Amino acid sequence: MFFAIPYFLLELYLSLKTGETIGFFWSVIWIVTSMIVGVILLQNSPHAVIGNMQAMQKGKLDIKKFQDASMSYFVGAILLIIPGVLSDFLGLMALGYTMYLRFVAKITPEQTKFKRNKGDDNVIDVEIIDEHSDRIDHP
Repeated sequence: MFFAIPYFLLELYLSLKTGETIGFFWSVIWIVTSMIVGVILLQNSPHAVIGNMQAMQKGKLDIKKFQDASMSYFVGAILLIIPGVLSDFLGLMALGYTMYLRFVAKITPEQTKFKRNKGDDNVIDVEIIDEHSDRIDHP
């Protein structure tokens, strides 16, 4: 609650300054466009989560990055729906973070480690051939 009042005041200030700079008509176009983009992203969120799950199965995302990418996608879409310059900027940052996790930060620490069982270097593969298998010894 403490952070809500400064956020709303900053949101109002930035929205009024932007409206003053680009004009009322373009401000309305911006708000409507960002709202439509946010709704479309929210409608496509099951596809984004499935894409994140597939990336996780391929080893491109670990479970933490999967959670971060999915949550930042939802938060980014919701922030785009909320009218205002600051919320749009924060929404784009959240979506940018999602893209970073999906396409840039592909290598997880688990992929860079070589998984070797201890003792595999000490195994010698040997084949024993019995040359006298046709001979039968009786005691």
